[in-house]
Amino acid sequence: MANPYIEELKATAQALSAPGKGLLAADESTNTIGSRFKAINLENTEENRRAYRELLFTAPGSWNEYIGGVILYEETLYQKTADGTPFVDVLKAKGVIPGIKVDKGTENIPGTDGETATMGLDGLAARCQNYYKAGARFAKWRAVLKIGGECPSVLAIRENAHGLARYAAICQANGLVPIVEPEVLMDGNHSLETSQEVTERVLHYVFFELSQHKVLLEGALLKPNMVLPGTTSAAKVTPTDIAKATVTTLQRTVPPALPGIMFLSGGQSEMEATTNLQAINSYPGKKPWSLTFSYGRALQQSTIKTWQGKPENKAAAQQVWVKRALYNSQANLAKYSPEHEDATAKESLYVKDYKY
Repeated sequence: MANPYIEELKATAQALSAPGKGLLAADESTNTIGSRFKAINLENTEENRRAYRELLFTAPGSWNEYIGGVILYEETLYQKTADGTPFVDVLKAKGVIPGIKVDKGTENIPGTDGETATMGLDGLAARCQNYYKAGARFAKWRAVLKIGGECPSVLAIRENAHGLARYAAICQANGLVPIVEPEVLMDGNHSLETSQEVTERVLHYVFFELSQHKVLLEGALLKPNMVLPGTTSAAKVTPTDIAKATVTTLQRTVPPALPGIMFLSGGQSEMEATTNLQAINSYPGKKPWSLTFSYGRALQQSTIKTWQGKPENKAAAQQVWVKRALYNSQANLAKYSPEHEDATAKESLYVKDYKY
């Protein structure tokens, strides 16, 4: 039977990847947002989580010109502003599309060197139906692969590619655009060349599985890592080196039918994530997709540090958040310049074996 959501899926994917727009990943789990709050000595309560997300979503100004969609955590999808307006309605009023994180985290694959598979397929169709009713129109599922020793194994690559494809097919059957996120971690001392080889191999498997599951590419998005050397690699690379490796990898693996590629920041500093996105969009050659951003830490770190959990800092924090959204929008259009960046934007955001 034909999918009744096909035209809606295509329209949503196009809107999310419109020129100059990217995604805000505000889908941190309760534990992860707690670690962010701990850094500013703020208690991890539902009210504080709600107040912080309200700060982001109700910021004045034109941030909706830079952000096409927001990925929400399940708790956040059903929360409201202090005056009782559902967050979903706040986003829709700005022309921003609400999305939802649907995976249930990772578990080790027995017989491997600590490699993982992503959980959450059980009951996913019913959850997608509920999320659609609540106003979500796209979803995200993260798979994690690491480099080092014999990793990533063929078993881990195949298992994660299969899970991503199953998730994507289930989402599309229930009206949600799937963001497919196969993240090759920065952890390790591997070279840029090794990162490129592994990322290419992973993406080949992913798109093979998407094809096998008849996923509509025009109604899907990809959220990959940029091709980066390992965090402990001694090699020095430039943004142009990263752009060349990343664009070449995508040219070799990603069909042009896919409307958008929304990079994760993966522990890069705010400035690094924006500078490398600028370099990728400035790099010559065929790029038939929107090459844009789906950042969490790289859009929020300066904002949280400015806010400090204090109401009197809310307006200043909102200005910082809108500025970061603007800078990344400019990078998507290859118009970003780092001359106005401050010290906070240069701080490392790397966390080993990062979990959302």
